[in-house]
Amino acid sequence: MKTRLTCPCGEVIKAQDEDELVELTQQHLAAAHPGMEYGRDEILFIAT
Repeated sequence: MKTRLTCPCGEVIKAQDEDELVELTQQHLAAAHPGMEYGRDEILFIAT
């Protein structure tokens, strides 16, 4: 299970499970990188 992602901007996103990681990453993208949208599979591909 992947629960951590480091955005290229340096923000580290940590979650309890993959569902939460996807949700938190999408929230980060909306707030910090408007116009950048990634789906679940793309987020989990770059997560660790």
